[in-house]
Amino acid sequence: MALPQLTREQKLSALQKAQEMRSKRAQLREQLKRGELTLKEVLERADDEVIAKMRVSYLIQSLPQVGKVTSKRIMDEIGINENRRVQGLGKRQVSELLRKLG
Repeated sequence: MALPQLTREQKLSALQKAQEMRSKRAQLREQLKRGELTLKEVLERADDEVIAKMRVSYLIQSLPQVGKVTSKRIMDEIGINENRRVQGLGKRQVSELLRKLG
C-alpha cells in the first residue's frame, strides 16, 4: 500500500501539529515533576489527545523519584506492555498504577 502524497501545506500542518503535541507533553511532564499535577489528575484527563497518545512509561518516568528502572519494574508487576499508551490502559491497570504511585 502506497503512502498518500501530501501537499506542502499538509506536510507543514502535520509537522506543526506534531510540534505542538510534543511541547504540550513536555509541559505536562514538567508539571508532574514539580508536583503541580498528580498522576490521578492526569489519568482522569485520559480523553485529552495529548495524554491519551502518551506512552505509559513516559508518563510514569515524569513522576518525581521515578526513573527508567523503577518505571519498568512497576509496569512489569502490573502487566503493562512497554509500548502501551495511556488510552489503551484498562480499569484494573489504572487502579493498580494509582495504588502503587498515586
